[in-house]
Amino acid sequence: MSKVPRRVCFLTATRADFGKLKSLMKSVQDDARLELSVFVTGMHMLARYGGTALEIRRSGFLDLHTFINQDSTVTTQMDLVLATTVQGLGHYLRELKPDLLVIHGDRIEALAGAIAGALNNVRTAHVEGGELSGTVDELLRHAVSKLCHVHFVANEEAAARLRQLGEQDARIHVIGSPDIDVMLSDQLPPLTLVQERYEIPFDRYCIALLHPVTTEHAQMPGVASAFVDALLASGRNFVVIDPNNDLGSDHIRHELQRLDSHPRFRRLPSLRFEYFLALLRYADGMIGNSSAGIREAPVYGRPVINVGTRQRGRFHAPGVVDVPADAAVMVAALSALPPSIETTDFFGDGRSAERFLAVLNTDAFWQADLQKQFVDRPVP
Repeated sequence: MSKVPRRVCFLTATRADFGKLKSLMKSVQDDARLELSVFVTGMHMLARYGGTALEIRRSGFLDLHTFINQDSTVTTQMDLVLATTVQGLGHYLRELKPDLLVIHGDRIEALAGAIAGALNNVRTAHVEGGELSGTVDELLRHAVSKLCHVHFVANEEAAARLRQLGEQDARIHVIGSPDIDVMLSDQLPPLTLVQERYEIPFDRYCIALLHPVTTEHAQMPGVASAFVDALLASGRNFVVIDPNNDLGSDHIRHELQRLDSHPRFRRLPSLRFEYFLALLRYADGMIGNSSAGIREAPVYGRPVINVGTRQRGRFHAPGVVDVPADAAVMVAALSALPPSIETTDFFGDGRSAERFLAVLNTDAFWQADLQKQFVDRPVP
């Protein structure tokens, strides 16, 4: 290993990817052989989504570079956001000259990171590649993987998909999903503290979280209306979290306004990651189309009603119920929620940061050629 600390830069653009990357960032920050920096952009920089850049600093990460890559007029114009982010991040990479750029998932900022890293010869790692996303995110995730030099994946299934994409075995490392580290740790606040901080007036509740489906933009007004109708008709209490900033989010926000003055609902633009996990851990269930219902909720054995097509094709833990965006069907599913479902460790066992750090602290990782080659494999 180099005697000079290697600089590792993480890119984060949403509350979700920060939650995924947080344990990895902490492991880098605590290692004297490495030096952490964070490029903060996207939804983190927008007041309407809670201005969550502040939460990154409050989590103890101080070497931050904040960059506004969009405003209220272009939040849904993914091509413009991509171009702006590539330009801003490119300037940052050429000035900072990090040894490694770490990006996550399937958002447009991840694609920008992969492009900027590849074109500036910065070693770039993709966390949680090789998975199925659905909608346009599916295209973005696999494009990001092809542009990146190394992969930290959740499981062997994801690793196999990367091999299908022609990636070399030596570039793929199975570490699990990093957010499971936080989920299974002792870092979560007590539920009473979460209720106090976010002014949640009830002890029994479900979590509702509906994101837009970009490839079904024309249907989103009807989907959002049916979703809110179902929540109102169910008779249950809900903590409702606002959607991400994809095309169609305004339709969802418009419908969610119907819940704002209702005593059975507490609507929030966002939550700190650990606070969201604490809420999820003790929820009666979850409804919507967030990946949290597919990945995180089953870790705690929480019942999930997965609405519509956004998560189609992805791994479903036993007990996750798929329903169409039909108000009557959603109400029936909410009425039939079981007290719990079977837990799963498909996405990790809480040791992702440990495995990630072990890879970074090898000479072979830093000596790997930045020039990738496609691996042809026999078609069965």
